[in-house]
Amino acid sequence: MNRDRSLDFARDRRIVKTDEFSSVFRLRPVQRSAHFVLYTRINSLPHARLGVVVAKRLAPRAVTRNAIKRAVRELFRQSPLPALDCIVRLAKPVNTKKAPASSAALKAALHQELRQLFQTFQLQALPEASS
Repeated sequence: MNRDRSLDFARDRRIVKTDEFSSVFRLRPVQRSAHFVLYTRINSLPHARLGVVVAKRLAPRAVTRNAIKRAVRELFRQSPLPALDCIVRLAKPVNTKKAPASSAALKAALHQELRQLFQTFQLQALPEASS
């Protein structure tokens, strides 16, 4: 089966170890949006890797946290990134326990915000990576 490896999310495309997360977090945030912070660090691999941090105190319901993670992974797979370690961290609360866990409006708003975060970063990063 000839699958395009750039569109999958195999284990080698994930940041999973604590020390890998820490080494990226030590650097300053590259990009911010209303709810998210994007950290990046150049890696020595032939592809980009992703880590997602969604704290329970900022998104109390598992349904919401999982929806955020799915949206981040989907956009990461679709974004042509150079060899970077990227961490997307939820920085502000997205809803409370009283609000609907995962409304269509919330999903759409977060998806749009994440799309803008990745697009803005790509515009800044790609010219630097190609020179």
